[in-house]
Amino acid sequence: MAEPAGKTGQPRAPLNRDRVLRAAVAFADRHGIEALSMRKLGQELGVEAMSLYNHVANKDDILDGIVDIVVAEIEVPEKGGEWREEMRRRAVSAREVLTRHPWAVMVMETRRNPGVAAMRYYDAVIGCLRRAGFTIALAAHAFSVLDSYIYGFVLQETGMPFDTEEELADVAGGILQQLPVDDFPHFFEMITEHALQPGYSYAAEFEWGLDLILDGLLLELERGEAAAGWS
Repeated sequence: MAEPAGKTGQPRAPLNRDRVLRAAVAFADRHGIEALSMRKLGQELGVEAMSLYNHVANKDDILDGIVDIVVAEIEVPEKGGEWREEMRRRAVSAREVLTRHPWAVMVMETRRNPGVAAMRYYDAVIGCLRRAGFTIALAAHAFSVLDSYIYGFVLQETGMPFDTEEELADVAGGILQQLPVDDFPHFFEMITEHALQPGYSYAAEFEWGLDLILDGLLLELERGEAAAGWS
């Protein structure tokens, strides 16, 4: 049975778990995860908060569910793919997804009950590395350093006080006006000779750093393979 008609006069879609969770994701995207509550989510859906308990157990259940929805958007490594390209593709995808849902960075690693999508994602990443010859310890190290870089970059990028080249130029101009160049010559050089150059994008720094990490992991993998060959 459809829900009662809303303000538009059109019947609402039936309330179910998926609709509740997707509304929670949209709410968190707009207002932040701290603002999310059962009462506000009910208002978002046009129902009493108590109605939500027919579909979710509590707020923790909602957090588990919305994290799984976000993780499901990340591209997982494909079986048979070359590990470096697969790790690069999934890292780029993870950054794009987490930039769309910046609240998720602070929530993902706090959940005690990972969902099916999260478990599939974690298993695919580890499996890709293991098939490439990574020991389980090296796979764990690789997973940790890559995710630390992805999460840290997203937090830094989404916290920047600019989004466009024009906004960057405005922020940088304000800094330069009050910057004693003789006291901070290297910072001045980085702004004028790098950040303010045509076409500069802070987002491009992500893939440069990502490739640096992947190159380092390749060296570790080759070192381990060489050691195994000598034993």
